Amino acid sequence: MHILHISAECYPVAKVGGLADVVGALPKYQNRLGHQASVVMPYYKTPFLQRATTQVVFCHHLEMAGTTYFSEVMAVENDLGFLLYVIRIQDLTDREKVYGYDDDDKRFVAFQRVALEWARKLPQLPDIIHCHDHHTGFIPFMMSRTPDFEVLKMIPTVLSIHNAQYQGAFSHERLNLLPRFRESDIGLLDWYGQINPLAAAIKCAWRVNTVSPSYMQELQEKANGLEGLLRAEKQKCVGILNGIDTETWDPATDDYLVKNYTIRTRNAGRKANKEALCTEFGLDATKPLFGFVGRLVWEKGADILPEAIDQALKRFDVNIILLGSGSPEVENQLIALQQKYSGSYNAYIGYEERMSHQVYAGADFLLMPSRVEPCGLNQLYCLRYGCMPIVRRTGGLKDTVIDIGDDGFGICHDQTTVSDVVYSIERAVTHFKDLKKHKAIQKTMMEIDHSWENAADTYISLYQQLNT
Repeated sequence: MHILHISAECYPVAKVGGLADVVGALPKYQNRLGHQASVVMPYYKTPFLQRATTQVVFCHHLEMAGTTYFSEVMAVENDLGFLLYVIRIQDLTDREKVYGYDDDDKRFVAFQRVALEWARKLPQLPDIIHCHDHHTGFIPFMMSRTPDFEVLKMIPTVLSIHNAQYQGAFSHERLNLLPRFRESDIGLLDWYGQINPLAAAIKCAWRVNTVSPSYMQELQEKANGLEGLLRAEKQKCVGILNGIDTETWDPATDDYLVKNYTIRTRNAGRKANKEALCTEFGLDATKPLFGFVGRLVWEKGADILPEAIDQALKRFDVNIILLGSGSPEVENQLIALQQKYSGSYNAYIGYEERMSHQVYAGADFLLMPSRVEPCGLNQLYCLRYGCMPIVRRTGGLKDTVIDIGDDGFGICHDQTTVSDVVYSIERAVTHFKDLKKHKAIQKTMMEIDHSWENAADTYISLYQQLNT
């Protein structure tokens, strides 16, 4: 089966969030199952692409909103385990950042149009086109409803919703960004008076999935305005839990760690990584170490972290380390705590891949007080590395973490509040005093299989249903 993934991100080419991790792993594991999966994404001026060897395989002059844009599709030499193509559109995609420009709507519509121009002229058409999030949301509509892409009409489309909070909606005045279509089809694009690419994809894709079963259920109740649409389309919706790339995320071979370890050697390995992490950040390696890795945004519960950290450090003899960036207000509050709790707390404002791996390998507990967590990958990474997750019961966190009170391997709470987080830290401190039990649970955590093999096979089964 020939599968074409279309996405705005792909690790390690360009990463902003978990979308990149999924698109950078799923095609590789689908290829290992005997299929031909490839990825097409925009060209950005990232370090990966600037040093990569590329070959132009397709050129196109895109006419859009009265302007002509020269574009080219390039094959990228790589060892990622799948064919990778990038689309460079002059003055639109060839920029340093993935998102955050005033003309993002134009940039991603142009990307989708060129992707389909290329796809319709391939010697062998794809058997499945798999779209990821709103940045590719017009593709199911354009394939089924625009004359330009009539040849692609019978190819099944799958939409994966990685985060429904972001929908890419824009004004009807920008309709001229899209290729011509019948006026009677405008309702497929409109949602609450705006052109909404995520809503359009939910309406037009053959199947829609979220990245965990619980997140699909939650979206039918609260989806930033799309809950009614998802309920109406629930017959074609399914939740498929993400996996992780167990080759990239393997404490036995991870180049970012100061000492590699296996399940058998976890005690010595984790001790060495914890000591190195604490030395780097001026913390005491003999105390329980709590970590946070993620975007400092409302969805992740970052706004409650400053007060929760303040209360926890007043009450408990622990260390806390934080890695992330986002809200300037939250960043400033977290930085202010550094002087107040020097020697017990430190924060790195920004993101560094090396550091995230070391937190999973060195911290004893990972805080994830998320309000919204479609799947969550951090808790899967920390389980793989023997770090106990402390999570709010939502989305994929609910599907993957069982509380130690229920003979599980994590600590769970029900609300994103300061009191819930502080109480969970207190439970963790009490649990940590029984080191023998804690280390036994570490073994259980590391034995859990959250690899992509199972999820990749589930996606293949979904595709095959659509091709019968």
